[in-house]
Amino acid sequence: MTAKLYLGTARYSSWSLRGWLMTRLARLAVEEIFIPLAGGNSPAVKAVSPSGLVPFLDHQGARIWESLAIAEYCAEFNPALWPADRAARAHARAIAAEMHAGFRALRLAMPMNLGRDFAGLGQTPESLADIARVEMIWAETRAVFGQGGPYLFGETFNAADAMYAPVAARLLTYAPPLSAGAAAYCAAVRAHPLVAAWYELAAHEPASWQLEKYESPA
Repeated sequence: MTAKLYLGTARYSSWSLRGWLMTRLARLAVEEIFIPLAGGNSPAVKAVSPSGLVPFLDHQGARIWESLAIAEYCAEFNPALWPADRAARAHARAIAAEMHAGFRALRLAMPMNLGRDFAGLGQTPESLADIARVEMIWAETRAVFGQGGPYLFGETFNAADAMYAPVAARLLTYAPPLSAGAAAYCAAVRAHPLVAAWYELAAHEPASWQLEKYESPA
């Protein structure tokens, strides 16, 4: 049976980007199936995913529909998705879990859109507070574990970077004020070959997949 990874619209789906990065980093052989999102309730996604959400990985008898669970599953194939050092690995899991569970104001005020320039939009007190916390996480992680590399834990783009890649994408689209360190990290994430490949996928999606609610934010 062919392994499958179900994904949403690349232009918008931040969670799909996370799951796709994990499986690519783990070098899993999967058929990637993109389903255009309907902007909320997406019947086509509900038809294939147990949770009605993406990403959903169906691989060698394992059915995984949560991004962190996909990360842990992929790490069984490529342990380098998490740092080798115990303390660094614990920290990576903690900041990945915080990303998974939090930053709702940022998500709502600055929906991911890889095809537009929304500089200056979405800057509410709540979203800016979320961004300040993200910047603190990035700065502290890189100071303690980064070893001078471009990513959170040094030279290797890992699962924690994959979890924060859509945040970097949002910050590049909406261009809020950022520290020099945060701006450099966003640029490094954008330049990673896998992230660049996802941007290319988004750029070549049919125009009919675009949704007005994400193309014309208030």
